[in-house]
Amino acid sequence: MDIKEFQNAVLKQDAEKLRTFFHDSAYVNCEYSGDWDGTSERIEKVGNLIITAVKVFPVTKEVSFHIIPFMEIENDKIIAMNEYWGDDGSAPQWRLDKHIGTTIC
Repeated sequence: MDIKEFQNAVLKQDAEKLRTFFHDSAYVNCEYSGDWDGTSERIEKVGNLIITAVKVFPVTKEVSFHIIPFMEIENDKIIAMNEYWGDDGSAPQWRLDKHIGTTIC
């Protein structure tokens, strides 16, 4: 499976192309509002598992997120995928109030 091609199809919300990466029984969500862009930061393959780190953002760049998908591959198709999203925005106020962490220079 060409992971870069998959990531491009996700960012373009190309439902037809995305279906070619998934097993026939998979459900694909292609209904995100707006236009998105992103950069792949890391790709790891462990057995039949592909793990990626991707920074995504709307083309307006007013916000950004990091996504870590874990994709289980069988016969070159995704049979299961779990995504974990992190907001790149400011820390929540409760964390700021506790003075947790410091800036890394």
